[in-house]
Amino acid sequence: MRSRETLGLLLGFVGVVIFGATLPMTRIAVPFLDPVFLSAGRAAVAGLVAVAVLAALRRRPPPIAAVPRIALASLLLVGGFPVFSGFAMQTVPASHGAVVIGIMPLATAVLGALLLRERPSPAFWLAAVIGSAIIVVFSLRDGGGRIQPGDLLLVGAIASASLGYVLSADLSRSMPGWEVISWAVVIALPVSIPLAWATAPADVAAVPAAAWAAFAYLGVMSQYLGFFAWNAGLAMGGVSRVSQVQLLQTFVTFGIAALVSGERVDMWTWLAAVAVCAVVLVGRSARIRKQ
Repeated sequence: MRSRETLGLLLGFVGVVIFGATLPMTRIAVPFLDPVFLSAGRAAVAGLVAVAVLAALRRRPPPIAAVPRIALASLLLVGGFPVFSGFAMQTVPASHGAVVIGIMPLATAVLGALLLRERPSPAFWLAAVIGSAIIVVFSLRDGGGRIQPGDLLLVGAIASASLGYVLSADLSRSMPGWEVISWAVVIALPVSIPLAWATAPADVAAVPAAAWAAFAYLGVMSQYLGFFAWNAGLAMGGVSRVSQVQLLQTFVTFGIAALVSGERVDMWTWLAAVAVCAVVLVGRSARIRKQ
């Protein structure tokens, strides 16, 4: 059991590294690509890749009973999170967005406890609250003590992703995690392709290559392959425990934003990273009871 949980945590971390580049890549793309096109286009790219993968492996359609939950996960992860985060990245830096989204592990853990009958111990909740509190303090510090307008959009992104993660984890208990995200993006194709076509830039050649490269990353990695590892990790290690690994995503994003966008990351950020790592380790050892 312990080895299975450890593998789940490792897979979750792989997903976190892939997802950690999402906001910096979105930040690179939004000055040149409409957020609606960016959201619909990345979903369309992921959906077309998924069609090819499912056809090559000759996978059967999911059970009829699972389709409503896959559709809801698709609405949240393929629609909600990209749209909210895309518009947010027009108004706040990627590093700030990473700080606010850092409370997502706590939101995911709460929903996992409520919906999947996981019962974390008080020590787990204490670790989760402390870790999220560190992130919130960073958010207020970055905004000069105020909540910025983009923060409200990021709250919508958090709510969408957290519920989508829980639904995906639940589905991953009865079918492979990579199939869950594959069918989620395929189900979205009748909407994503026409919407992407309607909102595409008038002059494709005028969009810099860096923006298109960021768009490709969002479609193939953030919207599709990242979920292969993340869904499997949540299913193997448990939503409450593995979701806490996502506390590290904030600092992965800081590092990537510094590399690709030149965003400055000060000493206090790295000190907080050490504190959050310690909190994740405490959460890792806390007991979680499943009903």
